[in-house]
Amino acid sequence: MPHSFGYRARTRDMFKRGFKEHGPIKISTYLVNYRVGDIVDIKANAAQQKGMPHKYYHGRTGIVYNVVGNRYIEKRVNLRVEHVKHSKCRQEFLDRVKRNHEAHVAAKEKGERVSLKRVPAGPREAHIVSTAGNAPQTMAPVAYETKI
Repeated sequence: MPHSFGYRARTRDMFKRGFKEHGPIKISTYLVNYRVGDIVDIKANAAQQKGMPHKYYHGRTGIVYNVVGNRYIEKRVNLRVEHVKHSKCRQEFLDRVKRNHEAHVAAKEKGERVSLKRVPAGPREAHIVSTAGNAPQTMAPVAYETKI
């Protein structure tokens, strides 16, 4: 039963560094460019306590609203660059938009119409299982034996 209710209470596993990721922060972390509107994942880095998010925001996804300042309409969380990374949640959508555009251009050159909507996977095709050369086998459980 916990008795402390501090700012970082119950974050022992949440904020710990990964295996072989201890030590100072890599320089490449600071060289990543973030622009207003980028989608980023918030992941607190325990090596830098300044600008660390509250435990509630750890693992959340957000939008960069200002690279230096501190204002955003919905929810404002001021973080340092060590605690964010570019999110890959939108990459599949952007790839699909690119594929659809290429398919649309190719169909327009041929003078055809093409459906660009996503179609869910349908049921598998029916097939017949033949017993010719494939004799049926009777299966039975093996008795469990203990010898002590």
